[in-house]
Amino acid sequence: MASFFSLPEPLQRFLSKFPLHTYPPIPVTSRRPLQKPTLWIAPPAVDQTSNSDILSTDVECLKWQAYIALRGLTNIAVRWDISPEGGIDGRLPCLHTPALGDASSELLAPRSIPGWVDGRVGGGNDPLNGYSDETLKDESHAWVSLLEGVVHAALTLSESPQPVLSQLFRTATAGGRALAVTLSPPPAPLTGLSSVLPSYGTNITLSSIQGQYADAIASLSERLGTDKWFLGLENPTALDALAFAYLHCLLYSMDSTRIEVTRRVNLVAWERRVRTHVEAAFTVA
Repeated sequence: MASFFSLPEPLQRFLSKFPLHTYPPIPVTSRRPLQKPTLWIAPPAVDQTSNSDILSTDVECLKWQAYIALRGLTNIAVRWDISPEGGIDGRLPCLHTPALGDASSELLAPRSIPGWVDGRVGGGNDPLNGYSDETLKDESHAWVSLLEGVVHAALTLSESPQPVLSQLFRTATAGGRALAVTLSPPPAPLTGLSSVLPSYGTNITLSSIQGQYADAIASLSERLGTDKWFLGLENPTALDALAFAYLHCLLYSMDSTRIEVTRRVNLVAWERRVRTHVEAAFTVA
């Protein structure tokens, strides 16, 4: 049986000229061993008036910075010298944890961060996720949908203008998420309504959703009121982390988008208070 699968002699002579050598693995030694948990984020702004260079300008990265800080963790390092392609699934943020005892160092995707935080501070067995009852938990889902829908679209569309050709693709997706699926009613297509071309893409402009965006910010302001945390809770939840991320990014966006937030004094004061708390939880790696 062995001879039946053997290579022909001419091929064996040819392959013998290219022997395969196997070498033992080379251990990787780090010049800077990881001393503390490090969050990989998109770069912060260079012109923030708060003199802070610790908060990411990417709303997804900032959401996880706020989540970690509001859960009570401190002394977490951040670095932004790694491109998104270096993260898990080609996206940031990622959390790099140091080796502790027999546990080796790990690189965690965002979906694994809550479990890691629960292991540090506890609370992972709470079926309500920090909300006082099922009603408030269900209400939080509605606010999350609002923030990740029209508010996210307004923030994305308020970024610096891009070339016309780039805008055709940029209005279709933002941060890996399709803007069209976050809006209700859905936007009109880019082409096809009055031409021989078939319907293609989506035609989303900031002016077309300005009314919905203004209503969303007004609703957030009214729901927060003078409470310390959203939904009137005594302790922060994931909703507060998400709301802070969007409010902070909106306050550093275009004037037409930022003004809706700055008109609400309670939102500005709340963002400033939470920002101080989040900044204190992180150090530069």
